[in-house]
Amino acid sequence: MENLPRNQPPTARIRVGMQLGLSPAAAATIAQLRTPERIQDFVAEIPWNYEADGPTALSVAEVLRQNRAHCVEGAFVAGCALWLAGLPPLLMDMGAARGDVDHVVALFRRGRCWGAISKSNSPFLRYRDPIYRSLRELALSYFPQYVKNRRKTLRTYSVAVDLRRFDSKLWVTHAGFCHQLVDALTGARHFAILAPGAEKHLRPIDEIEARSNLLKDYP
Repeated sequence: MENLPRNQPPTARIRVGMQLGLSPAAAATIAQLRTPERIQDFVAEIPWNYEADGPTALSVAEVLRQNRAHCVEGAFVAGCALWLAGLPPLLMDMGAARGDVDHVVALFRRGRCWGAISKSNSPFLRYRDPIYRSLRELALSYFPQYVKNRRKTLRTYSVAVDLRRFDSKLWVTHAGFCHQLVDALTGARHFAILAPGAEKHLRPIDEIEARSNLLKDYP
């Protein structure tokens, strides 16, 4: 697969999108997103996927066709857009404690610092500016408001998973649940956020924080 340097003309980016299996129209849509900021804006505007008919892990093509996405689906779109923009399509899985769900973000770097593109119904689990010197620092920025019923639940973060390692048919154009990519993310090497025994000393978030967590972009 062709790897693009930065600042390529739109035709080159569209060509790569089509090589990944996207339709010309879908490739043109993704090719417009030339910076992490523009990618975040695009991902945030996609309506939330409530999975009304059961769990989904939609590919990039299916997200664009159905016009809905949740976190991992938004991360696939962001990863594809990063690739077409000449940046590596990297994702990071963040593992939650029992009773809560994992979160997946797309990663990018400016200089030596990491940032993240994120699709979330929570106002607190979204974009991160590229100011974090390590993936651990980046993951820790999500910790205070990664909660379930006032309980802080973020427990692990993964290595950066490079989507170029996988056939684009598995995550760009797949028609069903992208099981292999979800398995790859959850099966990637993860690192513990808490030291042994630290969980029992975690303080629940305050009531005012809990009320703020009720704010949802997609009611």
